[in-house]
Amino acid sequence: MNYQGTIIRPPSEADSILLQVTLGCSHGKCAFCGAYQDKRFGIKDRETVARDIAFAARHCRRQRRVFLCDGDALVMPQARLLEILAAIRRDLPWVTRVSTYANAKSLRQKNDAQLAELRNAGIAMVYMGLESGDDAILAAMNKNGDSAEIVGQGIRARRAGFRLNVTVINGLGGVERSLEHARATGLALSAMDPDQIGALSLMLVPGTKLHERHARGEFVLPDAAGMLAEIREMLAHLTLTRGLFLANHASNYLPLKVRLPSGRDAALAELDTALAGQRTLRPESSRRL
Repeated sequence: MNYQGTIIRPPSEADSILLQVTLGCSHGKCAFCGAYQDKRFGIKDRETVARDIAFAARHCRRQRRVFLCDGDALVMPQARLLEILAAIRRDLPWVTRVSTYANAKSLRQKNDAQLAELRNAGIAMVYMGLESGDDAILAAMNKNGDSAEIVGQGIRARRAGFRLNVTVINGLGGVERSLEHARATGLALSAMDPDQIGALSLMLVPGTKLHERHARGEFVLPDAAGMLAEIREMLAHLTLTRGLFLANHASNYLPLKVRLPSGRDAALAELDTALAGQRTLRPESSRRL
């Protein structure tokens, strides 16, 4: 497979065929993000992608899912994306699911008929970064789009038939806007009503704007108790029709897997136990991006 630069994929795509069809992210300006610093955004040429699909046809017959990399595959022209999906159906007929990252920008560029066309062509799940429901934080982080736009585009994705997996980042408001971040994020997630939520805890990455702000004393990261309090506040303001809340990423201090709405009260009680010092937390040395 022709992989250029660092390859990033969601934890749940660990066993998927990673098909790199774009390079980097078309936005690439979020203050907290250290991904894709080693490359500029671009769309890979047809011949390279075709060779990778042919390689997967020979050597990846046990893998039943495909994840389209890098961070912004949906921003590709519709015809080119449909061409790739047709090649996957033709050459990898055993594949049962194709997934990719999405953002408000790339979804906004597709009309409803185009999104439905992509769903029918094989994309079953999109992973979308909300990060925060607080517009002041989104602006400070230079995120593309405010909370209303991100929520609205997530709703469009669900209406098109995609399963929606949304990522949020605890600690993104710093100590100063910690609870505002948690409450607004819980409410924004409730409005999106995704199938799954992935909650990460912020880890500052050298070379990012946010790391520089932290070094200058302009951004104070919540400690472990502060991160847990945020997750609790977020869950307390979160209402889903039906979905899964995962805070079991390696960056989190307390792994949680919560089936909503039925498991929320038990998760809140578990968080209260941890905040009272009665649960062992993941040590700082074991946390990972």
